[in-house]
Formats: sequence, structure tokens, C-alpha cells
Amino acid sequence: MIGAGDPQQPSRSLRQSMRSESKQAVSVILSRTGERPVDIGIVLGSGLGAIADHLQDPVVIAYRELPGFARPLVGGHEPELVIGTIGTACVAVMRGRMHYYERGDVGAMRVPLETLSLLGASAVVLTNAAGSTRPEIKPGSLVVIRDHINLTGLNPLIGEADDARFVDLTAAYDPDLRKRCAKAAADAGQRIQEGVYMWHPGPSFETPAEIQAARLLGADLVGMSTVPEVVIARYLGLKVLGVSMVTNFAAGLAAEPLTHGQTMRAAAGSIASLTRVLVKLFENGALERRD
Repeated sequence: MIGAGDPQQPSRSLRQSMRSESKQAVSVILSRTGERPVDIGIVLGSGLGAIADHLQDPVVIAYRELPGFARPLVGGHEPELVIGTIGTACVAVMRGRMHYYERGDVGAMRVPLETLSLLGASAVVLTNAAGSTRPEIKPGSLVVIRDHINLTGLNPLIGEADDARFVDLTAAYDPDLRKRCAKAAADAGQRIQEGVYMWHPGPSFETPAEIQAARLLGADLVGMSTVPEVVIARYLGLKVLGVSMVTNFAAGLAAEPLTHGQTMRAAAGSIASLTRVLVKLFENGALERRD
């Protein structure tokens, strides 16, 4: 059950491998939150920052105050961490993420996710704005990610020295959390689907031929984030729930040119649906802490 209690700490060996910036960030956060443990984290995608407005008793900390928290350089991402409660859950919301395409660092979200783990989080919800490769998955749709495709050759665990780097991604997107999210959507009166997400590192959008290839490979969605974070989160022992808000049809499926502004406008129009689902998910309680 989500609620008060002592943070569940990572294993000793994993804790020793964590960045010093992560431990420093935890000290800053706890000095502001009064030692309150975090149950779950949320990483917000482009245009989705309004979810943080639903937290009760929020504590807002700018990324510039947190060592190792890189400030996003793309529109629609507010560089701040907001910690508060929804229902019985203590939730840490990252209003913005650093993307690979901004600095060429595939492990850019390592310190923020390590910080969540050290604060006691058992799981992380990774949200994003995504393009649809299929006509039946229309802009405005909410899609729970059940699996992903990464053919980039990039992996944030390259260079790790221990055998923990060989992370099993068979159930990278936690089946139980996906079921709970589906129930929360039903309780909130929102329709939600499941699909496969394919990561393209960006920043340019995909070509129509690349979208055709993605669809043939089984991808329902394409986007420029999330996958490196999933790998890091599973390495840290965090359960993962991935949710995409479809903001556009991918290249070749619609006549309108693809722009970041289009993504932002579509996200603003659909944010209420995603917010209702996530708020209901936390109000329902029942996310177990890590063993």
C-alpha cells in the first residue's frame, strides 16, 4: 500500500555504485521535505507539467538546486521537482526531463532516477508525448506502453562494471501496474489502450519510410524519450509504468507538417484526460513498495 513508512533502500552494492550527485540531491530534498519518504515518481513529457498542480502540500525544488539534475533545453519542460501527496501516495513529480538529443548523453536521467530510488520510491511513471504509426490510434489517445523497440545501439548501461548491467527487460513495463492503470482509466471514465513504443533519438522527426519500417516491426508509437529511462529504472530495481499521450500521426500518415509546436498544442488539449487517470491511479492506493 502506498503511504507512510521508512524508505526501502537499494542493495548495498547498488547504492555504492550510485553517483555522488544523487546522494547530494537526496540531502537537499530531505532538508526541504522533512524526511518524508517518496512512494512513487513521475517523469512528465512535453506539455504535461500541469499534473503537478494536483499535488497536495507541494514542495517545489528547482533543478538548479539539485546536483546532477540537468535542466531541459526544450519547450514544454519546466525544470523543477515537485513533491506532495495524491490520495495516500507521496509522489515526486519531475516537471521535465533531459533528452538524449539535447546533449548526446543517453544516461542524462541517471541521477534523477537514482535520487528517486534513494528516496524510497518503488516505482516510476514515465509519461511522454508520442506519434502514432497506426490510423486507429488517433491524436488524443492514451496508450499504456507494454513493450518497446530500441534499434539505436544506444544504452545507458554501457560502461557499467558489474554484472547488474545485464538487466532483464522481459517485463520492463510492469504487468501489474498496467492492469492498475487500466482500472484507474475505467474508474475515471477514460478510454486507454496498450501499445509498443519505438525510440528514435531525434531531434529531427522520423521519415515516412522509417515510420513504415517501425509499423512493420510492430511499433504502434514513436517518440524521442522514455526508453533510456526504462533501462536505468529497471537497473535500479524500480517498477515502470509507461504512458504515452498521442499528439499526432507520425510522418506519412497525415498531410500536416510535423512540428514541436504541434506536439505542445495537442498535449495541452489532452492533458486533462491523462491527469484524471494518474490521479485516480494514486487515489486507488495499493502500489507495493520494493522488497
